[in-house]
Amino acid sequence: MAIKKEPEILLKASKINKSFGNFIANKDIDISIAKGEIHALLGENGAGKSTLVKIFYGVLKPDTGTIEINNSEVYISSPNSARKNGIGMVFQHFSLFPALTVAENILIALDKKIKFKDLISEISKLSKEWELFVDPLKRVSELSVGEQQRVEIIRCLMQNPKLLIMDEPTSVLTPQEISNLFKILKRLASSGCSILYISHKLEEIIELADQVTILKSGESIATIDAKKTNTKFLAETMVGKEITDLKKTNSISVTKDTALELNGLNKDKETDFGISLKNINLKVNYGEILGVAGIAGNGQVELMEILSGETLCEKDDQILLENKPVGFKSITERRQLGIETIPEERTLHATVPNLTIAENTFLTYFFKYPKANDIISNLLNNPQNSKIESENIIKDNDVRCPEANPLANQLSGGNLQKFILGRSLANDPKVAIFSQPTWGVDIGAATSIRQKLLNLSNSGKAVILISQDLEEIFELSDKICVINDGALSKILPVAQITAEDVGLLMGGKLDASNQVETTE
Repeated sequence: MAIKKEPEILLKASKINKSFGNFIANKDIDISIAKGEIHALLGENGAGKSTLVKIFYGVLKPDTGTIEINNSEVYISSPNSARKNGIGMVFQHFSLFPALTVAENILIALDKKIKFKDLISEISKLSKEWELFVDPLKRVSELSVGEQQRVEIIRCLMQNPKLLIMDEPTSVLTPQEISNLFKILKRLASSGCSILYISHKLEEIIELADQVTILKSGESIATIDAKKTNTKFLAETMVGKEITDLKKTNSISVTKDTALELNGLNKDKETDFGISLKNINLKVNYGEILGVAGIAGNGQVELMEILSGETLCEKDDQILLENKPVGFKSITERRQLGIETIPEERTLHATVPNLTIAENTFLTYFFKYPKANDIISNLLNNPQNSKIESENIIKDNDVRCPEANPLANQLSGGNLQKFILGRSLANDPKVAIFSQPTWGVDIGAATSIRQKLLNLSNSGKAVILISQDLEEIFELSDKICVINDGALSKILPVAQITAEDVGLLMGGKLDASNQVETTE
């Protein structure tokens, strides 16, 4: 009987500890990554994943613990030190300068000196070898999100990495781009490069990874063979409880009554890097969820600003609520009429980070309280006005707080999002518009948030869901359209469009301008 050969370990971390004040981010974490292995890192928000990979990449230093590479202990003091030890990282939010070319962005990050002509040649060679096709002389602002990610990967490959860390790499990619990325990562692994892969998408982990390490409350609780498990087991191990399926009851059927309508809406871009909205026509009925899919940077932000009232329309009747024009109404006026918008950016946009939950509640609904015109004095003199309401929001939405009435920035991403959503729903809106509601949120919080969206439509409310997550779009939506380069595709029932079609529309491979008509 042949003896199975033990895998050769590239990186071994032992007893990694990291605290921020009284908060323990990593506690006695042990993890080993074999050469040529794709190793997934999984955990809820606040589980310690980001802290751990930042330690590996030298952004943070551990309080205690050791890191070995090829059986030799190393001290990683900075990203430059990490790169010298063969560790590269592609962050979730790309670190590229839009106004510079691909080659210029790569040159800035290189530790070695190289002539620009030779750099162009090397980029072209790597691009062809790994099928990471990108023009080295093109400005980053002119690239798609998928192409920008290729630039980040090429930049890492220029350093000949032994370990490539990828943080949520598919969050803004089309299905076709995800498929290409997986091919590249598998090729890299087969060439001997190890991959540390962070993702909330469990199906991806099952498909791609060899091993999965699960973190919970800063500790590593399990390392599992990805080929011998399933998504349900991973999810329940991660959150520590059973994950229930979403329930779409349709207790109130979709009506023919139009809740919100956009008619021929155009909006010129306000910056060189913005997107102009082009003849946007959209209609959502009561009792339905309209999913708007698209890759980041294709007009979602601009559309959300128009829908919320942050940016006003050129004509009042370009937005109709129950057939009445609201295009000139402000955010507060639309909120009073029953339109709630939940923006993508949770801090600074949806909340003031250094104000308490109660204060943030008050600022959103100051018009509900006496002396609404005197906001500051009302807030200072009558704190109980919003404290009781915020406590109800916390209770009803299972918002887990470190203390009573904490500052907004003291909540984890998932809990802050649950608070923001609960605050909006407490106003009992007629129309609720969500932008990336589960972005960067773990599966437990994501399931809770998605069920609330379904509950809204089940109760007869109209919901618009703007999301880059195709799984989310298809799971929740009754109808789907795609935004690409500021234009909307035709709205179709979910049964009449495939994920592949949506992916092609997202990538601009199909005509997205045929819009007006909807299928009832």
